[in-house]
Amino acid sequence: MKKLLFLIALIGILTSCNQGDDIISNPPVEVETKAYDFNQELPDLSVYHLPATWTTQDNEEIQMEDLRGNVLVMVMIYTSCKAACPRLIADMRNIEKQVPEKDLDKVKFIMVSIDPETDTPQRLKEFSQDNLMEDDHWMFLRGTPEDTREFAAVLAVSYKKISPIDFSHSNIISVFDEDGVLVHQQEGLGVDNKETIDAIHKEVSN
Repeated sequence: MKKLLFLIALIGILTSCNQGDDIISNPPVEVETKAYDFNQELPDLSVYHLPATWTTQDNEEIQMEDLRGNVLVMVMIYTSCKAACPRLIADMRNIEKQVPEKDLDKVKFIMVSIDPETDTPQRLKEFSQDNLMEDDHWMFLRGTPEDTREFAAVLAVSYKKISPIDFSHSNIISVFDEDGVLVHQQEGLGVDNKETIDAIHKEVSN
């Protein structure tokens, strides 16, 4: 008899526990995404103050300020380069692969041509296709020679034409925050890009 009462009591406890599980549930957690405030004043050192007009690989005209609100990863190249630029592109591809897919819509990978005379929009488009850089987060830009030199000075990139088809140039990848302020630079080819990834992740998470 005692055994029977014990079993009845145990069944009652288990039943009440199961009912509790059915009743008590955690509400879904909503993650609030911080929206960028386009009305806030830009810092003095923002590249978005530059008035230059650029042409993309899709033959669209933009100004740097049109990219405001994105984390920018920038490099200066030219499409006919056979030495350093392919390695810079490989570095950019490697960095892109380490950015979580959920964050890619907050990041723009920008290639600015140092040879705008040769790098027409059509040529930039073909280059982007050849290098499988056609997603929305990839962008190629060309400007006037004067605007290109001004922008190179901002990035501390030096370049010089050494033949009709060749340039010597710095190998620097730059990271800008949502306000267009330089926050990190990586210099060299094939170097460890952990600090660059960390800088991108930090800005995306802010």
